[in-house]
Amino acid sequence: MNWRKSTYSGGGEGNTCVEIAELRSRIAVRDSKAPARATLSFPAPSFTALIDHLKEHPWSEARLPG
Repeated sequence: MNWRKSTYSGGGEGNTCVEIAELRSRIAVRDSKAPARATLSFPAPSFTALIDHLKEHPWSEARLPG
């Protein structure tokens, strides 16, 4: 797999980075700090919908319960 870091990762300690790999019909996602641990895999259309939603509703502006 060819992993690439998120374009939003920025500099610093690198402690907020995710990496993605494009597969045939899925997108794999992993934590760049722990690449040997669990990897998530999403159907490509679902991943695209997630990214589109996050662009419209950034988590930093979201109200978290509690």
